[in-house]
Amino acid sequence: MKESQSCLISGYHLINENMGMLRLNVVMFGTVDEAHMSNVKIPCGSTLCKRLDSSGCNNKNSCLYQVSYGDGSFTTGEFSTETLTFRRSRVARVAIGCGHDNEGLFVGAAGLLGLGRGRLSFPSQTGRRFNRKFSYCLVDRSASSKPSSVVFGDAAVSKTALFTPLVSNPKLDTFYYVELLGMSVGGTRVPGITASQFKLDNAGNGGVIVDSGTSVTRLTRPAYIALRDAFRTGAASLKRASDFSLFDTCFDLSGKTEVKVPTVVMHFRGADVSLPAANYLIPVDTSGTFCFAFAGTMSGLSIIGNIQQQGFRVVYDLAAGRVGFASRGCM
Repeated sequence: MKESQSCLISGYHLINENMGMLRLNVVMFGTVDEAHMSNVKIPCGSTLCKRLDSSGCNNKNSCLYQVSYGDGSFTTGEFSTETLTFRRSRVARVAIGCGHDNEGLFVGAAGLLGLGRGRLSFPSQTGRRFNRKFSYCLVDRSASSKPSSVVFGDAAVSKTALFTPLVSNPKLDTFYYVELLGMSVGGTRVPGITASQFKLDNAGNGGVIVDSGTSVTRLTRPAYIALRDAFRTGAASLKRASDFSLFDTCFDLSGKTEVKVPTVVMHFRGADVSLPAANYLIPVDTSGTFCFAFAGTMSGLSIIGNIQQQGFRVVYDLAAGRVGFASRGCM
C-alpha cells in the first residue's frame, strides 16, 4: 500500500517511537484545527534537523527525514514545524514530518501520533503546554461503534487509575519502563515469575516497557512459560485447539456462549492490574478458536502490548514520573 502527501503529526521521533504507533481510528479530545496550521520548512544544518537519526537535504536546503518500522513500513518526506490549534490552545513550532512517500501497513491512516519519550515526540515538544500529562484508551478491536481516544493535559489523569512509578533507562530513554514484580493466575501468584526476570541491568538491557505499538504482550521466555503453564492448568476443562501463529495455547470454544477462565493479574510496583478475560483470551478465527494472547521472547526486553491495554485508560503523568491504569476507561 502506498500513500502520498500526508503530514504525519508530529515529528520524526514522534513517528519513530514504538510507543507512538497508534494505528487505530483515534478521536483526539483537542483535535488539530487544520485551518490554523502554518507550515515552516526546517533548514538543513539546523539543530532540529540534526536531531534526526536519518536525515537529508533537498535542493531547496530543506531538511528531509526517513523513518522505517519493524513491520517493513516506512515514510520519507520534509521535516517542518507547524502551529497547531487544539480547541482553544495554540501550540507554536511543533516539529512534524510531512510524508511524501508513506508505504506499508498504514491502512489508510492520515498519520501517526508519536507518544514516546524522545526529544521530538509530541509529549516532549508540548509538555509545557499540557503539563506533561496525557492518556489514551484503546477500545476493543471488535468494538466499531466507540472510538479510541487520546487526552492531553490535566484532564488526562483519571481519578480511578492505579499508578506505578516510571523507571529510568539512561541507555535507552525513548521508552516507558515500569517495574513488573510478578503475575497471578486464578488468584495465585505464579511461582516461576519473579521480579528478577524483568530487571534492567547496568548496560540498559532487560526491563519492561508499556507500548501501544506492540499488539501482544511479550515476556521473557522463562516468565512466559511459567504463565502459560499456570493458565493451561487453570483452563484444563476447556477443549484445546491447534496452535495459531505465535500463540501456543489455544482453545476450541465453538458452540459456547460462556466459559469460565482463570483470572490474570499483572503485579506492578504499587499497582495490581486485573485484566478482563477479553484482554488475554482472544478470537483468532470465525470458527470459535480463542488463544491465550501472551507470547515469549528471547530478548531480555518484555513489552506490555495493546491487547492487554485495551479498555484501560493508560495515563502517562510524566510530571509525577508515573504510569497509571484505569479500568473501563473508555466510557
